[in-house]
Amino acid sequence: MKMVWTYLRDRRKAVGIFVLFSLIFLVTFYLYRLPLGAVLYPIGLCLVLGGVFVGLDVRRARDKHRRLEQLSQLSGAVMGEFPTPLCQDDRDYQCIIAHLRQEQQEREQVMQHRYGDMVDYYTVWAHQIKTPIASMRLTLQSQDSTLARQQLEELQRIEQYVEMVLAFLRLDSDSTDYLFREYELDHMVRGAVRKFSTQFIRRRMTLHYQPLVVRVLTDEKWLTFVLEQVLSNALKYNPDGGEVWIELEGASTLCIRDNGMGIAPEDLPRIFQKGYTGYHGRRDKKASGLGLYLCQRICTNLGHTITAQSTPGEGTTIRIGLEREQRWVE
Repeated sequence: MKMVWTYLRDRRKAVGIFVLFSLIFLVTFYLYRLPLGAVLYPIGLCLVLGGVFVGLDVRRARDKHRRLEQLSQLSGAVMGEFPTPLCQDDRDYQCIIAHLRQEQQEREQVMQHRYGDMVDYYTVWAHQIKTPIASMRLTLQSQDSTLARQQLEELQRIEQYVEMVLAFLRLDSDSTDYLFREYELDHMVRGAVRKFSTQFIRRRMTLHYQPLVVRVLTDEKWLTFVLEQVLSNALKYNPDGGEVWIELEGASTLCIRDNGMGIAPEDLPRIFQKGYTGYHGRRDKKASGLGLYLCQRICTNLGHTITAQSTPGEGTTIRIGLEREQRWVE
């Protein structure tokens, strides 16, 4: 019934014209004192025939409306054929839509080509810059001085930023190389800790770590990247002489905790958002807001979870749930 009222409302001009013409005939017959039955009968006949045609047209309009509703749920790339046009307006609108779809496809192709070129350029750049980084590392490692050790730490930070660039580019790439196997969690944790060992020593920070003795189904390279990012944050926002705890909660939840400055309550719900730096990040002026965002994206792709808990002035706890959820990786 709603469709009938909508149909009549959309065609109220035609209905109004029919009523007006009928009134003109009635008034004319009345003024000339002609039998009103001579006009009422054809009007009634027209109403009956008109009702039949309107019913058929309502059914056709309903089918057209349902088809258009189905098409509206699809994206432009997979949208099928439109209903058969019933009038010139339908044909004109379909021509306009077809033109817009073609224009959109052309623009998407151009944008994909530009994006592909940009990804290729930064990927090559990230790999090429590793060569001078490695050369500088060898040079500094041959020098045993406080300045050389500090420069090695800065060089390590540069290398970490390069790895972030590569991770960011690979996240949405078709060639993302996930390799899921069972790995010893201790092996990955020790590798990440070893990477920051000079900072632990120079800043006299205490690491509380006991062997975890657990195997996890994951991708070693990507999970190691997450561990390094979390440890980097634990060191960055922890004063000299601070402490870091790495422990296992339950059967498969890795907990990395520090006693640093913590995270403000208003920042905590947003720390995994892309580009969000928070209060301490804005004070630091060097934070990119990408580290934890990449960690969450990677954990999601790996089927893991990552959460944060923090109290300002007392420290931050990052929990990584390693019990892998069932996901399809393309």
